[in-house]
Amino acid sequence: MSGYNEKNIILTLTLEFAIDIVRYCDYLEEKRKYVIARQLLRSGTSIGANTREAQNAESRRDFIHKFKIAAKEAEETEYWLLICRKAEGYPDTTPLMEKLKSIQRVINKIIGTAKS
Repeated sequence: MSGYNEKNIILTLTLEFAIDIVRYCDYLEEKRKYVIARQLLRSGTSIGANTREAQNAESRRDFIHKFKIAAKEAEETEYWLLICRKAEGYPDTTPLMEKLKSIQRVINKIIGTAKS
């Protein structure tokens, strides 16, 4: 189950989300909002990196651990997006938040299934 696979929904969702985050952060950098852009870029792209890394987990425990890290990164990403939503002068985060919520649901389902 190595690498990118179009049939693996979580890999598809997180890759598309990471690309959206990169674009959003590029815009923030253009607006000189560097601190938020760096934090959001790091956490928002890390979700997919961890889900991809989980595909080559050494054990079920390692698989669950990598998905738990992805879940934590998703929570952090949500935090930065909420800041952008509430602060003045930031573009709308609604589409990103909707995608993130979908990703969080899938990650939580994967963790739950892997634990049982």
